[in-house]
Amino acid sequence: MIFITVGTDQPFDRMVRVVDAWAARNSRDDVFAQIGEGGWEPQSIQFAHFLNPAEFKRHFMSAKVIIGHAGMGTILSALHYGKPILVMPKKASLGEQRNEHQLATARRMMKMGNVAVAFDEEELREKLDHLDDLIPREKIAPVAAGPLVTGIRHFVFSSASLPA
Repeated sequence: MIFITVGTDQPFDRMVRVVDAWAARNSRDDVFAQIGEGGWEPQSIQFAHFLNPAEFKRHFMSAKVIIGHAGMGTILSALHYGKPILVMPKKASLGEQRNEHQLATARRMMKMGNVAVAFDEEELREKLDHLDDLIPREKIAPVAAGPLVTGIRHFVFSSASLPA
């Protein structure tokens, strides 16, 4: 099964439309999408506007591949569960996000080798045709490692004493 998730804050019609058309063209009946409220509704794939946490985890765990926006929660979940992930960043320039942080996240995670990225609809179409080439990355721990926690703690407490 291929699981599509757009996050919890708003729909991502641009990505969902491409996946829906791809699924129809390729007679795929193994695609399920969480699409958010208020957007376009797919014609060829199964979907839900929202999933409760248990339903979300069930779909996520059943999936062979995850396709989603470039949200850190989605990316970290895929890495934690060892799922290959293809992300398409929402763009503020298209009114999909408040700023371009998802572009920065996608670029950084791609550079680290953690995700495959489609930066536009054409690239998404190409990558969908090669989903079988995606491989899962090494699983990450469910919690941050000691040195990271120590570094963050040091930063927070040393920054707290700085003048505003």
